[in-house]
Amino acid sequence: MIDLNLKTILAGIEMKNPVITASGTFGSGREFADFIDLNILGAVTVKGVSAMPWKGNNSPRIAETNGGMLNSIGLQNNGVDFFLKYDMPYLRNYNTKIIVNICGHTIKDYCTVAEKLASSDIDLLELNISCPNLIAGGMEFGTNPTLVQKIICEVKKHSKQPLIVKLSPNVTDIVEIAKIAENSGADALSLINTLQGMKIDIYSRKPILANKIGGYSGPGIKPVAVRMVYQVCKAVHIPVIGMGGISNAEDAIEFIMAGAEAIAIGTANFNNPLVTCETIDGIKNFMRTNHISDISQIRGIID
Repeated sequence: MIDLNLKTILAGIEMKNPVITASGTFGSGREFADFIDLNILGAVTVKGVSAMPWKGNNSPRIAETNGGMLNSIGLQNNGVDFFLKYDMPYLRNYNTKIIVNICGHTIKDYCTVAEKLASSDIDLLELNISCPNLIAGGMEFGTNPTLVQKIICEVKKHSKQPLIVKLSPNVTDIVEIAKIAENSGADALSLINTLQGMKIDIYSRKPILANKIGGYSGPGIKPVAVRMVYQVCKAVHIPVIGMGGISNAEDAIEFIMAGAEAIAIGTANFNNPLVTCETIDGIKNFMRTNHISDISQIRGIID
């Protein structure tokens, strides 16, 4: 039997494999610890963390659709102080890397979170400038090239960990935004965040979501995500985390072949809490069957 090397280097941080959890779908890991061994994962990306606690959007804020789901959670969270006191010590019991997704309504909010996390024992930050479910902040920053540059430059002044920038697909040219992020100091990119979508109850004649519009995720967005990851990987020189509709090893391998250094699994966690570990095992089986000893042999092989 051949030895398999799944080690992945993300912005200078070595992970045992390329499988990461997507922010907003895995909490702090506690919710899944009864189902899987968190030690197996390449990294855990925690739910978005803000400077102060956020209550999120009004309900209903989840709606199932064909091929996925809509959400309008609004980044509900307990704030950075709670994370540092309760969540981070819990995660440090496991031998996995910790990525903290940071969010804010203003650039100052983002900088405050980055500064508070600067001296903490986390591995990477993920700058969420692509959430479509905020009145201010989130996608408002990520779809404006000038603001993309400004917020990255400012957050970099306060952060000590490598900075991943999470990109929105709700733009005319994601390659342009990716290049701006790279030139502004991003150490890595993650994409894609959710597409904007809507669902209407034809009997009540009202939108299902209280916020009317939400983020569409799940298998239905995967072809769009693979295309965008492929285009961005060809255009930048920093590593990319691919995400969007990944439900199994075959999906993950598509993103890796498109050029992604790592992949993140999100919505699939809700209907299959074992999916991350199953995906790792599936990647290993694919490598054995196809006589691939190192995952780098298939990364970015699509011309």
